[in-house]
Parts: sequence; structure tokens; C-alpha cells
Amino acid sequence: MENRYSRQTLFQPIGTLGQRQLSNAHAVIIGCGALGSSISETLVRAGIGKITLADRDYVEASNLQRQQLFVEADAKNSVPKVVAAARRLHAIREDVDITTVLDHIDGPLLEEIAVGADILLDATDNFETRLLINDVAWKLNIPWVYGAVVSSSGSVFPFIPSKTPCFRCLLPVMPAVNETCDTVGIIAPAVQISAAHQSAEAMKWLTGNEEAMRTKLLHFDVWNNTSVEAGISRMKNPQCETCGEHPTYPALHQAAGTQYAVLCGRDTVQIIPDAGRNLTVADGVKVAQQLGSKYRETPFFVEFQAEGYRCILFGNGRLLIHGLKDMREGRKIYHSLFG
Repeated sequence: MENRYSRQTLFQPIGTLGQRQLSNAHAVIIGCGALGSSISETLVRAGIGKITLADRDYVEASNLQRQQLFVEADAKNSVPKVVAAARRLHAIREDVDITTVLDHIDGPLLEEIAVGADILLDATDNFETRLLINDVAWKLNIPWVYGAVVSSSGSVFPFIPSKTPCFRCLLPVMPAVNETCDTVGIIAPAVQISAAHQSAEAMKWLTGNEEAMRTKLLHFDVWNNTSVEAGISRMKNPQCETCGEHPTYPALHQAAGTQYAVLCGRDTVQIIPDAGRNLTVADGVKVAQQLGSKYRETPFFVEFQAEGYRCILFGNGRLLIHGLKDMREGRKIYHSLFG
């Protein structure tokens, strides 16, 4: 479509050169929920050449209020978010190059998918994954844009290796976050504002307008009509394990063996088998049949009931046990099901 980006190229800071740079750019978006949906749609409509979408989850009805790429059919069919998002984004623009990663993001995987990217965008909901993004960004010398939203407020900042302190430098002074979307809720306008700021920072970087990028951490509350900016340049720690004089990138060191975790705000235990354990959807179907449990098989996972809990086994062996907060109980159920 010849005039597709005409209004954007009329914007002098971008112009035809910036548009060309954008069309050759690759952004990795970690998380495909509220922020990830909005950011990916904005960048695809703006003409980015390639995006990688990484997310471990599937669409549920409670997502539809704020996660703009998804529709009721996606929730009814429990479609993985990256799959539903890619389908919608390709409907918006056929020629965009989209890579989807349906998996739990750990250090080695994130490092693998980030190689060759021009920017990383945070659309996650926890500090642990942000520390992974931060370490990968500094190790590979790629900027990343932090974004966090809960209730009616949000925060945004672009972290640039060799230019800014890193996220780990800020942790000692960042407020403890006890609230989540599952405890205090979230409204879509807060998501859209955060995503708009993150997308703008990404577009500045990708079109060669680094000098226009934000230099202060933004925090806003759209309901209470407040907005503050905080300078963080003095917070750089020379001893930082990520951006200091002798970086070790601690978040990237993956523990060996089976991993167990309680997902933030989900009442769900996640189990990731060790590399030598090759569980498949077929294994889940077999277990469900042995239990006499009704099951639902999709191209991506099998859903069944076990010991009173709803279980989802993905094709790569990752297991979710919904309705459970006790990791020890999750471990017990996992071993009773799969030995």
C-alpha cells in the first residue's frame, strides 16, 4: 500500500529515512498480555519489519477487558496468546515477519531469541523476568524499555547499555510491590498510556532519534491525575553485577534439573522438566485416560483434571496446575502423574 505510512513519514523526526530504518528493525517483546498486545500492534501498524513475541500463557476471559488483540473465541478455545496475537497482527499487516515463542522465558532462551534484535520491550509482570531482560540487554548491548502497570498507575523507562544505570542498580530504591492485577485490578487506560510511552521510546531508538529518548523514570496515575518524573543517572552502581566493572549477569545462570514455581497472582504451580525429560501432549492424554478424566486436546496442549486440579500440559513438557499455591503439593502431584 503506497500511502500506508504517509502520515508517519510527514512527521519530520521520522521521515522516509526513519521509516526505512523501522522497516529493517527487529523488536523482541517479552510478554503478550496487556502491554505486549498494545505495543506489538502499535509497532506493526508503524511498519516495523520483524517482531518476536514470547509468552507462556493462553487467552482467558479475564484478559479481554484490556488485552486488545484477543477476542472471545480465543478465550473460549484457550488459544496461546502468542498464536492469537500473531494471527491478529498478520490480519493487520500481512508482510510483517513474526516469530512466536510459546514457552517460559529463562536466561538461555531469552539470550537465544534476543541475538540480532535491535530492542527489547518489557511486557511482563514480575521482577524476576525483568532482571533476565536486564542481564541479556547488557550482555548483548541491546536497549530495553521497562514498563509496569497495576490498578490505574504505570511506570516507564528506557534502559540503554553504556548510557544509563541498569535495572539492577535501581532495585535497592524501587518500592516494594505488594499489589498485583489479581489483588487490586487494572484498568485499560493505564495499560494504553504505558504502552504508548514504551512504543514511542522504541520508535525513537529504531528511527535513529536516540537524543529524544526519555532520560527520567516516568510514573503516572491516570485515575488520580498525577504524573512525576525522577532522575536516576546518579544511581549507577560501579559494583553492579550487571552493568558494573566486572559483570557476572547473575540472572542468566539457570539451575539444573526440574524447576517448580508458583506463578505471580495466578494460584498456579508451574513445573518445567529437566532437559532429559521429554514429556509431550501424548503423555498427558495417556495420563488423563489412565485417570479416567475427561480431557481436551489442542494443537498446543492437553487439559485434564487430576486430584481435583485443572492441569495443562504443553507440547514441550511444561505443566501448569491451576488452583494450587503450594509448590510442595505441586511437586507431589507432578511425580504422581509422570513418575
